[in-house]
Formats: sequence, structure tokens, C-alpha cells
Amino acid sequence: MTKLSVNINKIATIRNARGGSLPNVVQFAIDCERFGAQGITIHPRPDERHITTMDVYDLQKVVTTEFNIEGYPDKRYLELIRSVKPTQATLVPDPPNVLTSNAGWDTIKQKNFLSEVLKEIQSLGVRTSIFIAPNVKLIESAADIGVDRVELYTGPYAVDYSSNKAEAIKPYVLAAETAEKCGLKVNAGHDLNLENLAYFKQKLCQLSEVSIGHALISDALYYGIENTIQQYLYQLR
Repeated sequence: MTKLSVNINKIATIRNARGGSLPNVVQFAIDCERFGAQGITIHPRPDERHITTMDVYDLQKVVTTEFNIEGYPDKRYLELIRSVKPTQATLVPDPPNVLTSNAGWDTIKQKNFLSEVLKEIQSLGVRTSIFIAPNVKLIESAADIGVDRVELYTGPYAVDYSSNKAEAIKPYVLAAETAEKCGLKVNAGHDLNLENLAYFKQKLCQLSEVSIGHALISDALYYGIENTIQQYLYQLR
């Protein structure tokens, strides 16, 4: 079974546009779980343009499924992981000025850096995952540095899906097979939606978890969050 983790960054973005607490990020996370989400994902960036540091601690108190905190492993991020001890820490190689995560780690060039960070996080009893392109060499290197999971960056798949989905999925199938051989669990995220998710799941039987935010929250504007979560869960079945 592939778990659905709902990324709630966009809810915080809407709240921050006006200040105050509407919509309420904590209540939204509680409701997502009540409606069937099997995880809550956040990415607290240094400029706090959506999820704030206070949000992290508030969510820690209420999330009862898997709590996944994404981010670049700088001092601030690691302090949050030490304090909160989420279910999973997903390392993303994005500097503070980028709009969204749009590239994976080079696990060969950054092997030493990642290895040290992963060991520290794992010593806290936190599961580790790294954002990565569907590249066999990089995945094999990820296994060498001791990460628990890889999160396949699905941006290119989403872009190419409508023109040739069979070709778009090929590198991901190979990547998932490689990860499985290396003893790694497979997550995925970025631009997955109601149109392309079912095919992705169908072709990757190894898929443990998907983290979806932008498309899911956008769909919820039309369908409502409860109905939307159920639609995404249906695609994963």
C-alpha cells in the first residue's frame, strides 16, 4: 500500500497572505488525517514564507500519522529535527532563494556531507529520505551513504506525461528497481496529480509514499479537501 502524505505548505501561504490564523494550519492537518491522509508533510523554509517555526512545534502536538519535515540540512533545519523528532526527515538540496524544490541531490559529489548529516538524524530515531533524480548511479550512491529512503523527483515525469507517458515513466521504473535492489524504500513527489498519479503507481509497485501538496490543495478549491483526499487515495489503489 502506498501512503498519501499531504503537503500543507499552501495552506500556510494563504494564511500568511492576510496574517492571523485563517485558514488554521493545525486544524487543516487534523482534518486531512481525519479524511484519510496517512501523513502530513511540511517544508519550513528560512524566510517562513509559508510554514513557520511555530507551525512546526504546533503540528508536532497534533499529527498522529507520519510527520515528514522537508528541508535543506542547515543548522536551523537540524535543530528542528533534533527538537521535534518527526517520523521522517526528507533532505532537499534547495537554497533559500528558490521558489520550489526542483532538483535532486548529487549523492556522488556530496557523499561526505550527506553521510554525516544522515548519521546524525538517524541517531535521533528519525527515518531519513533524500530528494533525488531517477538516476541509477545516484541511487546506488545514496544506498552507499546509508539513507533509508529515496524520494524520486517526479517533475520531469509530470511534464512529459501528456505527450508520452510510457517514455516518461521508464527512468522511474528503473530507478525504483535499483532502489529496491539496494535495500532502499521509494517515495515520490513533485507535480503528481489526479491525472498522472494512478499510472505512476501502477508502474512502480515499490512505491511506499507520495507527498503531494500544490495539486492536491488546488483540487480542494473545487472539490473540497475531504473529497479530494479520497480521490487521491483512490488513484493510489
